[in-house]
Amino acid sequence: MMDSNNLPPPAKVHGLHHYAYRARDAEETRHFYEDILGLPLYHVIKNDHVPSTGEYCPYTHFFFQLQDGSFIAFFDLGDDVACEPSPNTPSWVNHIAFTVDTVKDLEAMKMRLESHGVEVLGVTDHRIFKSIYFFDPNGIRLELAAQLADANQMHRESLDVHAQLQAWNEEKKRRRLDRELNA
Repeated sequence: MMDSNNLPPPAKVHGLHHYAYRARDAEETRHFYEDILGLPLYHVIKNDHVPSTGEYCPYTHFFFQLQDGSFIAFFDLGDDVACEPSPNTPSWVNHIAFTVDTVKDLEAMKMRLESHGVEVLGVTDHRIFKSIYFFDPNGIRLELAAQLADANQMHRESLDVHAQLQAWNEEKKRRRLDRELNA
């Protein structure tokens, strides 16, 4: 094992390049993300072998660009199967949140989604931002969020995040002990 004192410092991670999910159908997914959400289809990779593993698996990997230059991407494996949610995780936990500029934009997107038959939850007030929630055609939960707090408020709230997480860890430890005692 290498001595951690001799390791180079971590590289600066500047942002998200892409987040990828499995898609049941490329065209259905394209329609939703491009025509309804307004994210342009930007890049498509079609291959019969997975570059990282070499395994045979014909696929199309397609990317939609967000305003900041990052992407949401999908793999259509050609078998009409969508990704399945984790059976041990509530459906509201795993999701992707995108930002919009204003609450007015958020409300307009809610109206747009609903006019396309998409069920939308919210506008939900999270104090520092407001958001709406909905599912894409692949069963992936999405969130659109409009920031309310400015950079100064966010900075002030970031000052005690380690203490907040430590308090959660202590609470979780107590709950774990309670479960063990009551088992």
